[in-house]
Amino acid sequence: MERRREAALTGGTAGRRLTSIDGGRGDGPAEPAGPPPQGPGGARGLRPQRAEAAEPPGVPEQARLWHVVLSVAGQTTPLSSLRASLERLAHDHSFFLTARYAADHAEIRYWEQARDLHDAAAIALRLWGEHKVTANLPPWEIVGLEVVDRATYHKRVAEGFGGPPPRLGGVYPY
Repeated sequence: MERRREAALTGGTAGRRLTSIDGGRGDGPAEPAGPPPQGPGGARGLRPQRAEAAEPPGVPEQARLWHVVLSVAGQTTPLSSLRASLERLAHDHSFFLTARYAADHAEIRYWEQARDLHDAAAIALRLWGEHKVTANLPPWEIVGLEVVDRATYHKRVAEGFGGPPPRLGGVYPY
């Protein structure tokens, strides 16, 4: 499991980089794949150039904690096997917080460590599929995803919105 997190934080393998968009995991702005786009009158359509980063190139970004709520749903599943599957998932996933479940849907809350929102969301969207076999999860689909940074989560809790689940840690029926 730790290898998956490390790969997500470093952008996968050493030779793999996102270069198709400005701000990807490459060393600088993306280079166009083909000839530059031409606008009216032959002028090139350019994006505004970003200011150079404050950190020198090669300095890795710090990973942050993100609060994730993943909702899944599907056909009715026996509650005892669903609970056992969610408990195995909790054991496999190191930042697991809590899960609530019913026969046809479940909600998983946990902390994810990632460089940015996109990485955290990508990891969250892969979670159910990657653990289907090892945790014997039902073949449900993801029907909802919420990812917020740590400061936003704590601000919501302090303001009385989106508070923590009634019981922290563990797997519980709705």
